[in-house]
Amino acid sequence: MDTTTTPLTLHPFTVADAERVLAGEVDPHDGWEGAYAFTDEPELLAEYLRAVQENGDPMPFGPYLVRRGEDGAAIGGVNLFGPPGDDGAVEFAFGLVPAVRGQGLAPHAVAAVIELCRTAGVAILRAEAEVGNLPARHTLQSAGFTQASRTPEAITYELQL
Repeated sequence: MDTTTTPLTLHPFTVADAERVLAGEVDPHDGWEGAYAFTDEPELLAEYLRAVQENGDPMPFGPYLVRRGEDGAAIGGVNLFGPPGDDGAVEFAFGLVPAVRGQGLAPHAVAAVIELCRTAGVAILRAEAEVGNLPARHTLQSAGFTQASRTPEAITYELQL
């Protein structure tokens, strides 16, 4: 089921989608803006298919396409690494294609993830951002995430839901 905010929609990747993309069959409906696609991340899709084979469909956890609301173009992706662990936490990663960065869409993607995880009963939401990725760090902090840990390369943020 899609999760929608005003300017975008999170569309869950299906097994059929993952198999199609891994087979090199890119559907014109994928509509990737800026020449980025999940075809660039085969390990993510292969891991998703392994998880489905071993444990069944993890929905609402797993990979999502981020689609722009006005035209449906795929403009990025989100991955929810779940189900929640013993502490009720789920980690997620997000990214938008370079062509749409700076348009104020990342906060909407993160807000959609928060709502999706809140609805799924997640207690703690985590995300990691590289120290030098100031836009991602700002997006997470603006959404209420606080720093939980830090290495020289990355900062882990948490949000209590």
